Amino acid sequence: MINSIKKDNIYHNLYDGKWIISDNTIDIFSPIDGELIGKVPAMLKDDVNKFLENSKLSQKHWELTSIDSRANILYKTAKILEDNIDEISEILMLEIAKDKKSSISEVKRTADFIRHTADTGRNLYGDFIQSDSFPGFSRNKLCLATRVPLGVVLAISPFNYPINLSASKIAPALMAGNSVLLKPPTQGSISALYLSKAFMMAGLPHGVLNTITGKSSSIGDYLVSHENVNFINFTGSTKVGNHIASISNMIPLMMELGGKDAAIVLKDADIEKTAKEIISGAFSYSGQRCTAIKRVLVIEDIANNLVDALLNELNQLKVGLPQDNCEVTPLIDSNSCDFVMNLIKDALDKGANLVTGYKRSGNIIYPTLLDNISLDMDLAWEEPFGPVLPIIRVSSKEEAIRIANKSQYGLQSSIFTQDINDAFNIANKLNVGTVQINSKTERGPDHFPFSGVKSSGMGTQGIRYSIEAMSRLKSIVINI
Repeated sequence: MINSIKKDNIYHNLYDGKWIISDNTIDIFSPIDGELIGKVPAMLKDDVNKFLENSKLSQKHWELTSIDSRANILYKTAKILEDNIDEISEILMLEIAKDKKSSISEVKRTADFIRHTADTGRNLYGDFIQSDSFPGFSRNKLCLATRVPLGVVLAISPFNYPINLSASKIAPALMAGNSVLLKPPTQGSISALYLSKAFMMAGLPHGVLNTITGKSSSIGDYLVSHENVNFINFTGSTKVGNHIASISNMIPLMMELGGKDAAIVLKDADIEKTAKEIISGAFSYSGQRCTAIKRVLVIEDIANNLVDALLNELNQLKVGLPQDNCEVTPLIDSNSCDFVMNLIKDALDKGANLVTGYKRSGNIIYPTLLDNISLDMDLAWEEPFGPVLPIIRVSSKEEAIRIANKSQYGLQSSIFTQDINDAFNIANKLNVGTVQINSKTERGPDHFPFSGVKSSGMGTQGIRYSIEAMSRLKSIVINI
């Protein structure tokens, strides 16, 4: 799989079914040890024009391809990913320092996602509507409402799931009849190119999927405001998402942005189960997930017991290199480490209690648990994207709800309680896209609706919802 997309350690971009290089390249270093693992092309604005023109032309032919043919290509893509799972997961480990188990899981989940997208796309139908159900009209009009593609989808994926969150944009767009230009993250580009290779090996027509690597500072703004882009599907930071929204010239958007997901723990919660869920939700892939639990709001009466249980679970985490099956691995780069360490320092300077952690070795930050976080600390509000968990003690359910909703973010929240009435009462008052009851915050299953409010995004993802978002209803009215 590897040889056709690189030469002399320089990876190629996919353009019109061919793998091409550029005179300019970007070095990709491993977060694990700083070693150079490859170079990717640094494309320029002229390349953007060429790639998008090709995507636009190719989409016209793809739109005429039958739904069944589109689905069969996706089925083949899923099988290719599964057949190459060892090679692709190894690249994930090297490129983004994701632990071995999670890397394998990401590839497997992506194959499942693509396969389910094909199934769902084959079973989406239009509507046949009679006019006589509306006052003043008789049966003399019939409406055939069908789904048609939007055109060219610009898919911009993040470093933390460069395969899964690229596929979650590409597969639904293809089933809807769109072509796709994939702009992968710089750190994560190599992994995303492997995914693109799988689609090509499955027989996707030339130009229906193109990839464009490069520095966002050089081509980012030009891409998101280009006249040949008909839909932007972006996952990344709130800062970048806001910028895209401000310059995208009314192009339809779907965005998954930042989060500050809260775990609300009530008096009657099962402490041991709650601790297991919170630690898993907070420290999986070193906390570098939009849906990671990023703060705990616990009723004061049980806070000491919960802290003890959290510490017990946290001490069982293995810290080190991804190939050694460690749960807490190096962060994506040194700047991310600096940011996390500064948030911890600010909290400690303002009186937080260090339960454990606050230790750094290269790009590894040891899992950190902080108690007695007050609302004047940056960690109470900022998204760290790292292995640190702040505990905020509250006096009541109402205070927990108030603090949770005060955040600029609204992605997910968890509620831990054995009282179903309390669970639903609180869930209805939380201003977030998803509420998890007695479980960690997480994305999926992938056919569930997934969305954020406020600064956490716009639009609803999930396989069927994504296909619908990247298509539109077109009505043909028959006058009898």
